[in-house]
Amino acid sequence: MTTVRAGAGELDRPLTVVPAGERGATRIADRVVAKIASQAAREAVGTLPPGAGRPSATVVVHREVAHVRVHVELDYPCDVGARCRQVRRQVVERVGALVGMQVPEVVVQVERLHLVAGPGAVQGRTR
Repeated sequence: MTTVRAGAGELDRPLTVVPAGERGATRIADRVVAKIASQAAREAVGTLPPGAGRPSATVVVHREVAHVRVHVELDYPCDVGARCRQVRRQVVERVGALVGMQVPEVVVQVERLHLVAGPGAVQGRTR
């Protein structure tokens, strides 16, 4: 162990050597976390209805905490609440697993519902 001679009023103290692999810092950009959250939402939504846009996300990272807002379009009719819970769970799990951040809440904003015509349904207007 190496000691470092300090100034006049300080005691001798051991020099702490930090291995190269443990020095520095890692910063993950908000847009990277947003990409992961968007993909997680896509996995949770499943097959998109015809004409629906892909889920998107906006994220604000503060230290090791990600605040997430996800925008989705769903088919109709469906259990909207259950689908939103599914999206929240998947986003929290994937962001936590892939970047090690806490996600205290995920705001799921349903932008649009797409009517899914059942078998034998007539498309278009009727008089």
